[in-house]
Amino acid sequence: MFQELNQDNLNELVSSNDVVVVQYAASWCGNCRIMKPKFKKLASEHEDASFLIVDAEKFPESRKMATVDNLPTFATFKNGTFVNQVQTNKFEVLKELVDGVF
Repeated sequence: MFQELNQDNLNELVSSNDVVVVQYAASWCGNCRIMKPKFKKLASEHEDASFLIVDAEKFPESRKMATVDNLPTFATFKNGTFVNQVQTNKFEVLKELVDGVF
């Protein structure tokens, strides 16, 4: 599943899904826009996980769930618990993060 959040409810989605991968982004972030189609591609390859895009500026509670101090930041959650995060604009680094949660 791929979804862009339109409310600050990441906590609910993390607790109700086994594996969640999050891209923290912002509308002004060029690297976030570059990574979005790559993130979507990974989502299509992992249909057993939820891939979510969170606007890091609009949704502060969701942002607090991972250490987000630069964009884009990608975070993984498994069984309701934060696993890891990485700040990157490189597909290979994102793929390693995602592979590490399975």
